Amino acid sequence: MRLPYAPPTAQSPEDEEIYTRIAARRHPRPLIPLDLTLLHAPPLANGYNSFVGAIRSSTVLDQGLLELAISRVAILTNAVYEWNAHAPLALKGGIKAEELKVVRAVPSTIGSKEAVKALGESALSPLQGAIVRYTDQLTVTVRVEDAVFGALREEGLSDREVVELTTGVAGYNCVSRILVSLDVGENNDKEMKSVDELVASL
Repeated sequence: MRLPYAPPTAQSPEDEEIYTRIAARRHPRPLIPLDLTLLHAPPLANGYNSFVGAIRSSTVLDQGLLELAISRVAILTNAVYEWNAHAPLALKGGIKAEELKVVRAVPSTIGSKEAVKALGESALSPLQGAIVRYTDQLTVTVRVEDAVFGALREEGLSDREVVELTTGVAGYNCVSRILVSLDVGENNDKEMKSVDELVASL
């Protein structure tokens, strides 16, 4: 990591509640390297904990689909830490191994008819494919074409689900940029785990 990690326990009374809230969300696991990075700035760590905690536990969007989108963000931003953490959650959420392999293997669909075609001919469902294309545009170009946005609606996502998907993709773009720029967890020089490795570890 490019910075030393913050101490795992609060160093002042005003930070005690923040540490307690973050530890409660992680329980029974200890604080993770990302927490110990953000805790250099406890108020920011507190806001991050609330924001990402809501994405992770207070959304109605199918968790497999949300994790599929987050895993795609990891691929697009080359965030090894994020892929290794969230791709297994996609599998646990019901995404099949062959579907996750598509998320990892198909290049960005931005400006690539070949990638769009490969996505359409892949193991992904129409909804999953629509989410991958939406994630690609939201991550790479920020502006989303009407047709790409419309595909989410055609596949039945509600207003709330669209907002949750958008917020999840945007939020984890933020996360990947923290992870990669600071090399949180010392993962930048490592290889992303293969889908087969992830399946074997579940």
